[in-house]
Amino acid sequence: MRDYRTTSFWLDDVPGELTPRASLPGDIDADVCIVGAGYTGLWTAYYLAKADPKLRIVVLEREIAGFGASGRNGGWCSAYFAASLEKLAAASSRSEAVRMQRTMFETVDEVGRACAEEGIDAQFHKGGVLNLAVTPAQLPPLREEQDYYASWGFGEPDWVWLDAGEARRRLNATGCLGGRYSPHCAQVQPARLARGLAETVEKLGATIYEQTPVSSIEDGVAATPLGRVTAEVVVRATEAYTVQLPGQQNTLVPIYSLMICTEPLPKEVWDEIGWEGRECFNDGRHLLIYLVRTQNDRIAMGGRGAPYHLNSRIEDSYDRVPGVIESHERTLRLLFPAIGAARITHTWGGPLGWPRDLFSSVGYERERKLAWAGGYAGDGVATANLSGRTLADLITGRESDLTTLCWVGHRSPNWEREPLRWLGINAAFRLMASADRVENGVGRPARRAALVDRLLG
Repeated sequence: MRDYRTTSFWLDDVPGELTPRASLPGDIDADVCIVGAGYTGLWTAYYLAKADPKLRIVVLEREIAGFGASGRNGGWCSAYFAASLEKLAAASSRSEAVRMQRTMFETVDEVGRACAEEGIDAQFHKGGVLNLAVTPAQLPPLREEQDYYASWGFGEPDWVWLDAGEARRRLNATGCLGGRYSPHCAQVQPARLARGLAETVEKLGATIYEQTPVSSIEDGVAATPLGRVTAEVVVRATEAYTVQLPGQQNTLVPIYSLMICTEPLPKEVWDEIGWEGRECFNDGRHLLIYLVRTQNDRIAMGGRGAPYHLNSRIEDSYDRVPGVIESHERTLRLLFPAIGAARITHTWGGPLGWPRDLFSSVGYERERKLAWAGGYAGDGVATANLSGRTLADLITGRESDLTTLCWVGHRSPNWEREPLRWLGINAAFRLMASADRVENGVGRPARRAALVDRLLG
């Protein structure tokens, strides 16, 4: 049997056993069948069970609850939404784009509220997020971004500009020149959130069948090698793994993000680094990194750089790419020399679901008995909660402010066929890495970074 604790630091840190639940026993009927026991599926089950305790809710999971991105992510419960405000406005209006962003702000608090109400020990801590410039080239774009959000009405306290001194007092990262702070972000222990949510869903009457791979989703039917679940609605909550379902090969692409985690660091190291607020942190480089100070005083860091694999292949061996892991460690030690020779105790990774237009979506086709949510492009911890609440309203027929948000019913275009998408995505990653190298050398923004927009939109 797979040792699930080796999947990520977060799963290794979960107390108790990770023994799989029972598998699907054969053909069954349900009111709602949810495919995927990650955040999207579990939040959907949670809010449906709260809305109507009589519903027969079944959740199917190939491995165990929290095995995918929900148990491996960077621990950011952020208000970031994958699509830009311009894209949201183009799909609706300027006021609706702002409403969507405000709803994301509220969603961060909703995750914390639900954890507190249900006694889920997800180590939820709302410390905000720091987006800092650690090279001269990173400073102008961050200032432009601050002005950009202000032009949409998001001034203080939504986004606050920090000068170099203010930024360093929060987090003493090498080369820190200033940056932006937002309170609309929290840190969670991702796997504890997923596992605790699964237990809560079961207490509310839903049934989770693990080690039950779904081979196809049809109108009102989820087929597995162990049996079929026939339901009034089947919810596809499979994120990056969507590409493994028949007919969905071009819906999303699985983009790998890899992580490392240090051993617990002593007080004298934290006295040098600061980070007392335990804000989520990234800098202004193009090839994204993201970091947290964990509750037990480790630093967990992740980032892009792993290649996209031809035909959207997903393999366990892709979770750890030595060159990318080594690059993450070099970056971490450059940002925080105070950690010295601290050991890296865990390395891991996993795929994220990217839609072609980087526009997350949620929807329900009642006549087909099908619903879906996803395409979070790495911003799914909070967005999946919004998905769950929205799907619960759509499925139960409850009219609400959520069901009229501009992402409801959005359909992203399919990705290009291979090998075009393999060429384009990997070229974009190389351009981002190249732009970071150029900027570190010349000290000003690199024009080549703009080419990424042309490749990935």
